[in-house]
Amino acid sequence: MDQPQRTSVPFWRDVRVLMILSQIVFVILLALLAGFFYSNLASAMRDRGLVAGFDFLQRESGFEIGEGLIPYKPSDLYGHAFVVGVLNTLLISVVGIFLATILGVLTGIARLSSNWLINQIAAAYIEIIRNTPLLVQLVFVYFGIFVKLPPIRDTLEWGGAFFANQRGVFVPRPLPSPTFDQWTSFVLFAVLGAFLLWLFLSRHATYRYTFYPITLPVAWLILLPLAGWFLVGQTPIDFEIPERGRFNFTGGLALSPEFSALLTGLVIYTAAFIAEVVRGGLQAVRRGQIEAARATGLNEAHVLYLIVFPQAMRVIVPPLTSQYLNLAKNSSLAIAIGYPDLFNVGATIANQTGQPVPVIMLIMATYLAMSLTTSVLMNIYNARIQVLEK
Repeated sequence: MDQPQRTSVPFWRDVRVLMILSQIVFVILLALLAGFFYSNLASAMRDRGLVAGFDFLQRESGFEIGEGLIPYKPSDLYGHAFVVGVLNTLLISVVGIFLATILGVLTGIARLSSNWLINQIAAAYIEIIRNTPLLVQLVFVYFGIFVKLPPIRDTLEWGGAFFANQRGVFVPRPLPSPTFDQWTSFVLFAVLGAFLLWLFLSRHATYRYTFYPITLPVAWLILLPLAGWFLVGQTPIDFEIPERGRFNFTGGLALSPEFSALLTGLVIYTAAFIAEVVRGGLQAVRRGQIEAARATGLNEAHVLYLIVFPQAMRVIVPPLTSQYLNLAKNSSLAIAIGYPDLFNVGATIANQTGQPVPVIMLIMATYLAMSLTTSVLMNIYNARIQVLEK
């Protein structure tokens, strides 16, 4: 009996061919559109005598930068000035993320407190901050608080070590003592041990989906350096206390009013959003889990620490990543109060060199690199704490 012949589908009707062709056409159209915009941009720049390039980074900057993590003077290059702005943005972002996380977690827990006063204070803080523009808050904090601080002769003082006046905020500066090198060996061993302990617990089936892969390494990371501190027999870190001089304070660590205002505004603003993320994550944990934990005799602190938070982290981490990214990008509002961050320094470079497009490209690439790095780290952590549910 003859087998029926199979009729092949014409290529112009083959779904697979059509899908490939449609993607090729889309890429071509996208490339043509990009080429059109680039041609217009290049033509407009030529008409105005602008040359696209980064040679200006090798020229002398000639402008002052109020503060920075590395030495800088007006005779340095524009490239060096740009690096100063990048480091200032990284500093405010890292410190801001750390402080905003602490304040946000505490506020989120307070939002669910059974104490009516604590609950309402947290709710009022969240609603006021989240519904007020960040720029308005920064201007209020800078001009309404830090600019209004008293002069040096009437400096505010806390505990004989913390001072605040119109020149800024002065705090103790940590300095290494003669036993710092000995203590460093304990710290390095603690870091290595904490990493190995985390690696073991995160891979062990019994502990993988509990809070122990985080808490035990952190406890080891804290206790071993403290033990080393005791064994070396002397404080490994000394603190240089600010001292009042004739015209200003000397010694210690000086935080400018611009840095202090920006950090305060970013932390308060971002913490309000983190608090809502934490509250939503805690409420996402099934009620039965909490009741079962209480039935075993755990108190409220242990229920929150051992049962609720480990499960809530799966819900908290993804939106928390977005808040970290927002804080880093919101730091560009520093230009409103004069803090020399990446955007502020970049704007000055663009105005002086007449090269706005290359400078903006550098700024965008820097923010993109910072955001992608943060996203990658948070995604790695998120993948580690996820529980596969059937």
